[in-house]
Amino acid sequence: MDGSRDSGEGVFGSGPPHRPGRFRVDVLPDRGRQAVVVAPLGELDHDTVEPLDTALEKHADAARIVVDCAGLDFCDSTGLNLLLKARARALEAGARLDLAGLRPPVDRMFEITGALHVFQVYGDVREALADDPWADPSATARPAGPAADPPPPGPSAGGGTGEGSGDAPAPGAGGGRPGDPV
Repeated sequence: MDGSRDSGEGVFGSGPPHRPGRFRVDVLPDRGRQAVVVAPLGELDHDTVEPLDTALEKHADAARIVVDCAGLDFCDSTGLNLLLKARARALEAGARLDLAGLRPPVDRMFEITGALHVFQVYGDVREALADDPWADPSATARPAGPAADPPPPGPSAGGGTGEGSGDAPAPGAGGGRPGDPV
């Protein structure tokens, strides 16, 4: 990776301290909760996506990755696709990838593309790390693997009998974002 560095747990990307127009990725492990915070800083696009991809790949074995978007000034479709693919890989491995600190204009791009409803989104990293995404009063252990995720909304999600049945969705079905508590 030309012009990039990895200083231990630390920094991926170009340059020393963040300056507008530059891009870097800070990685902060949270060993007690088996979570890693990945914090992209600057503009995430086709030309700058490699350091974030590298950081996400390097920490793919974490039980949870929280991407702190508070320092993200811009994100194009390349960055969005990277995050969506990283989330899919995490789910396949029985892990999670959540977002924190979305702010304009990045949050608007997530909203208009519908990606905002795919991720669990927290106001900031502190809120994300304080939340136990696997906590469920009816569960006794952390879910493992993609089978632990709820099925996507669809014709059978409401408990109806299918096409033209006239059945109303079951209470609590639909209307929420995937991953939201019921």
